[in-house]
Amino acid sequence: MGNLLYILAVILIIGWAIGFFAYNLGTIIHILIVIAIISILLRAIQGRKI
Repeated sequence: MGNLLYILAVILIIGWAIGFFAYNLGTIIHILIVIAIISILLRAIQGRKI
């Protein structure tokens, strides 16, 4: 489950970067980056290895 969260966070960060620089979709892209950061923080708090 933790590995899935990490993969999801990476996908969301890539999606945010593409959207921010290429399409500028507005608030939806920023919501994606917030979700990705929360996923990474949850993984760090759990203390598991990446």
